[in-house]
Amino acid sequence: MKVDGVKEFDAPVQLVWDVLMDPSKMAQLLPGVEGFEVKDETHWQASVKVPLGMGGLKLKFNFEQLEARPIEYAKLNAKGQGVGAIVAMATEFHLAPEGERTSMKWEADVKVAGPIGSMGQRVFQPIVNQQVTNVLDALERQIADAKSGS
Repeated sequence: MKVDGVKEFDAPVQLVWDVLMDPSKMAQLLPGVEGFEVKDETHWQASVKVPLGMGGLKLKFNFEQLEARPIEYAKLNAKGQGVGAIVAMATEFHLAPEGERTSMKWEADVKVAGPIGSMGQRVFQPIVNQQVTNVLDALERQIADAKSGS
């Protein structure tokens, strides 16, 4: 399932890049994070509870930064495993400065396998769309906080 879009930020491109490249800030963007550990500059783990019907689905995600061209492009892979599901996610973003603002073109390809994956795209599309909105809203707050120095 592929999703993509463009998000505008009221902040310079270097600041947006710095927030996106900080694993501890990235962890705070994910809805339902219950634990987080940085392995090194390009690898980190997060325990996440994905809201899914009754009680949610607990997954342990391994993140890997595959490529980074400072202040313009990055690619990230994430694999999550839990009871009844395996989630694979490939994401990338392109940043473009627009004066003191930044435009971010992003895309994500999400694959779900296992018994939960058999529920199909019709079930997952609204969940993925909601999670993407949550992540982008959280990113906007992180960038605003970094810009104001809090």
